[in-house]
Amino acid sequence: MPTYQEVLRTAEKLARTNHLESSAVKLLLLHFASLDATELYLSMDKPMPYENQIAFEKAVNAYVFEKIPVQYLIGYVYFYGYKFLVDDRVLIPRFETEELVANVLVYYDEVFQGQKVKLVDVGTGSGCLAISLTMEEPNFETYATDISEQALEVAKENATNIGSRVHFLQGDMLEPLQDMKFDILVSNPPYIPLTEKVDDIIINNEPNVALFGGDDGLKFYEVIIANASSILNPKSIIAFEHAFDKAELIRNMAKKYFPEATIFTLKDMQNKDRMTFILNK
Repeated sequence: MPTYQEVLRTAEKLARTNHLESSAVKLLLLHFASLDATELYLSMDKPMPYENQIAFEKAVNAYVFEKIPVQYLIGYVYFYGYKFLVDDRVLIPRFETEELVANVLVYYDEVFQGQKVKLVDVGTGSGCLAISLTMEEPNFETYATDISEQALEVAKENATNIGSRVHFLQGDMLEPLQDMKFDILVSNPPYIPLTEKVDDIIINNEPNVALFGGDDGLKFYEVIIANASSILNPKSIIAFEHAFDKAELIRNMAKKYFPEATIFTLKDMQNKDRMTFILNK
């Protein structure tokens, strides 16, 4: 039987030949080998069990030839240290979004100094923002909305599995939140312009409702910012993730509706303008 190293090299070459990330193949190998990274490293010269090899190669072929994302093939992704179930009902949480979680926690401490607050995640998808924030800060009473009932099924399952108390509401943007008041609003809404070219592996698998944000990618930011004051307390935080080239437009939009607020953009670890905050103190 071929060794783990031989099986991996063959799969990595297949991925590279088809212009796909070979690093994704390693994730598949870890999953189908049922080993952690250290165990796999120490086992590289050992034969890979036949059944595991067949399952791995089947998944590699699905990734390479059917263009199915690795996260959907293994059924989960780690986000902020928590294991989230994902499938084609929800957008795959991205690494960059973890930085939004970290910064919301920082500015919560600055503005609310450990007080109990109500937080809402608008367009929650898999629930990664709402659930991670609630796990990290017990003083959050958290609500989360999504227009997709299917996405909410995934989010509820994730909340149960991870052990996070989140109130999920089905509806479009802020509509389910009328007559409620919050202290923190977070959102990573769909922000790809309708005219933008999207990789096949994304457009053919991830739900379009979670990807596209109107002609310019700003449709849902406008909806949220224009109506946010109706559901926010006077002291509040609004935190967005967005496309790196939309920061100035979102800040200008925020100034229109929150002229007295402190508004600023933060860069992500790739030095791109990725998060905009609106602080009402």
